Amino acid sequence: MAAVGRTHATRWGVLNVVVVLYALFPVWWIAALSFKDPSTLTDGNYIPTDWTWENYRGIFETAEFTRALINSIGIALIATVIAVALGTMAAYAVARLRFPGKRVLIGMSLLIAMFPPISLVSPLFNIERIIGIFDTWIGLIIPYMTFSLPLAIYTLSAFFREIPWDLEKAAKVDGATPAQAFRLVIVPLAAPGVFTTAILVFIFCWNDFLFAISLTSTESARTVPAAIAFFTGSSQFQQPTGSIAAAAVVITIPIIVFVLLFQRRIVAGLTSGAVKG
Repeated sequence: MAAVGRTHATRWGVLNVVVVLYALFPVWWIAALSFKDPSTLTDGNYIPTDWTWENYRGIFETAEFTRALINSIGIALIATVIAVALGTMAAYAVARLRFPGKRVLIGMSLLIAMFPPISLVSPLFNIERIIGIFDTWIGLIIPYMTFSLPLAIYTLSAFFREIPWDLEKAAKVDGATPAQAFRLVIVPLAAPGVFTTAILVFIFCWNDFLFAISLTSTESARTVPAAIAFFTGSSQFQQPTGSIAAAAVVITIPIIVFVLLFQRRIVAGLTSGAVKG
């Protein structure tokens, strides 16, 4: 039985290695292109024969990429802070209060978070042009919040349901007001869930391409995923393949760091509420 168990584990181990290598191959290919000299980009080698940082230096010498990077950081951070702040208060009310239609509200939050964004692009395009927020930061923050706020409410409500409410009652018995009990007792206990939700919302905003390329027309609000589609590299007289690969690697690094550092919290946030309804 032990030999059969080892054989079974070995097969699963080999299968996992194959899946991981298959998933990481495009990432390695992009990274390899970013370190290749322009003269060797089409040599077909998966490992650069002449390593260079020229592609990375080139993208940071152009205002196009640095402006898009600032837009991505600013828009993602603002959308995350607003969505998590509003989502925390809404999730607390959903978890703490009893009111008709609470389950419907949570279900609608999950439904809106999973709604196909492409169906909203045309109405948002027309509305933003009419009210004058097209090609602005607020023009991207609003649609990001449309999808990230329901996700924050759904995820945080699951975390709040796991908090023992007797602690809040004990604080009130000791003389704390409802606001003090929420701020001094509930918020510290919910901090891991709030942090996990903030990571998920930030990753959603950071990776968005559809809204960024549909609701912008200039560099004033265009984020990096959309800017790469218009990227010309350090020189307009050469193919920008290496520069595009370098830009793709740069915007992928924050996501890799987040996932490696907080993978357990991200999994907990994605699976919250899966068992306990």
